[in-house]
Amino acid sequence: MNTLETTETKEAKTTAATTQISGSKAVLEALIHEGVDTVFGYPGGAIMPIYDALYDYNDQLKHILVRHEQGGIHAAQGYARTSGRVGVAFATSGPGATNLVTGLADAMIDSNPIVCITGQVFASLLGTDAFQETDVVNITTPVTKWNYQVTDATEIPSVLAKAFYIARTGRPGPVLIDITKNAQIQLFDYEGYEPCNHIRSYRPAPIVRKEYVEEAAKVINDAKKPFVLFGQGIILGKAEEEFRAFLEKSGFPAATTVMGLSALETDHPQHVGMLGMHGNYAPNVMTNECDVLIAIGMRFDDRVTGRLDKYAKQAKVIHLDIDPAEIDKNVKTTVPVWGDCKETLPLLTELLEAKDHSAWLQQFRELEKEEIKEVIHDELNPTSDIMTMGEVIKVLNELTGGDAVIVTDVGQHQMITCRYAKFNQSKSNVTSGGLGTMGFGLPAAIGAWYGAPDRDVVAIIGDGGIQMTIQELGTIMQFGAKVKILILNNEFLGMVRQWQQLFNDKRYSFVNITSPDFVAVAKGYYIEGNKISAREELRDALKTMLDHDKSYLLEVMVGKENNVFPMVAQGTSVSEIRLK
Repeated sequence: MNTLETTETKEAKTTAATTQISGSKAVLEALIHEGVDTVFGYPGGAIMPIYDALYDYNDQLKHILVRHEQGGIHAAQGYARTSGRVGVAFATSGPGATNLVTGLADAMIDSNPIVCITGQVFASLLGTDAFQETDVVNITTPVTKWNYQVTDATEIPSVLAKAFYIARTGRPGPVLIDITKNAQIQLFDYEGYEPCNHIRSYRPAPIVRKEYVEEAAKVINDAKKPFVLFGQGIILGKAEEEFRAFLEKSGFPAATTVMGLSALETDHPQHVGMLGMHGNYAPNVMTNECDVLIAIGMRFDDRVTGRLDKYAKQAKVIHLDIDPAEIDKNVKTTVPVWGDCKETLPLLTELLEAKDHSAWLQQFRELEKEEIKEVIHDELNPTSDIMTMGEVIKVLNELTGGDAVIVTDVGQHQMITCRYAKFNQSKSNVTSGGLGTMGFGLPAAIGAWYGAPDRDVVAIIGDGGIQMTIQELGTIMQFGAKVKILILNNEFLGMVRQWQQLFNDKRYSFVNITSPDFVAVAKGYYIEGNKISAREELRDALKTMLDHDKSYLLEVMVGKENNVFPMVAQGTSVSEIRLK
């Protein structure tokens, strides 16, 4: 009798647990089980069943209707960067899906965890050149960590579980799941959602080899002039405290990549500035003076290294990275330390011998004085009547105290902001680093605000980049993201103009850009704004922007032909960095 009762009970449980739902509903259930609260998207014919199901999930999922699919994926990137969670974007088939490609490429190179869900034509129509059919899987294969096409609804729970697992684990990246319309409509027996935590053919992080950690420690402990380069891997690995412990025990000078900004507070006594083409003078020069280079969560991008055949040839290189593909890719490593830096840094810190490196650190400070004299002082404290981008950032720092999320577009304003913005906490710098996507700033700032709604989010954008995605002001108008938009207008495509001035004999070819009345455009979207051109107005105008209880646009006119220095010219060594 007990056996019979047990069997009946099991059958009852099975029946209760199995419910027929549509593929579209299974998509939304997956999002909820993965902790998703916000989706950025744009509907269309091939994804309409998912949007129909979404109608019944308004109390569980917030959907932000963007004005262009590129805006949707950039918003998902911004959300991921400030929240530390997976960003989600929806798009329809054909042009909707192809409009995601730039954002996918951007997320891939900058390691942003994104899941994009695209609608697709009925499976029976695949390969027939049906209306709004594109082969999105083959199109996006080079710019996704993983992609997959679903043609049967029964696959949806397991495929989406894999998608989120792959997007957020190891070195994060974008995943695209393409779902045919028949799979969205199809009813199937739903047995619940099981998160994924293992895929046989996928190892998110390599096994930490302690012998390499020990070998690295020996090299580091023997160093007379050690130098740390840190990147976004520290933020992605949530290893800020472990990095701080390593740094403070060692006493080593440390410089950041563009993507690593905010992993360590700007004013930390061992922070010696930013690396790269428009980075600080000291860290670039001293890269070729150190005897041990310790790279943590960075990938030796060409904008950091300059000429590889003249990069740190005198130094032994220790490279800590979660992605084995980055080891020896650009710079030959003496000792590789594979693994998640949250795990490897404490192991390395334990083996460090505390030594006094204050004299070595002081050499950086001496070079910093030279940069202050030749570049920084005049950029932050100009004597001419024309405002500089640097002084705008300086006043912004004073008003925010370094606590704001700073989102930048791409160009001179980006480099000036990265050079001078102050950061007190992690996940505060949102920019397009590897791809350099103009138009990134405004939609990314919208997503950044949804990822961190309790923080001030300031989007600093040039007069060129803002016009690439200016339609996303409509997204702000409709949904109310409290983004502060600061346009630094130099009436040029400034970075291209700078190169044309320096390397093409000032032959300005199609870089002088005419802009609309940005304040009037903003007001057309019911967003308050102001435009200033006098230094006396700057502080009050910035304060008004920051204090406004909604989104606000401030346009600041700055010098037309000001350049960003220092600069490592393309094809030169980091030692050849020019101050003017």
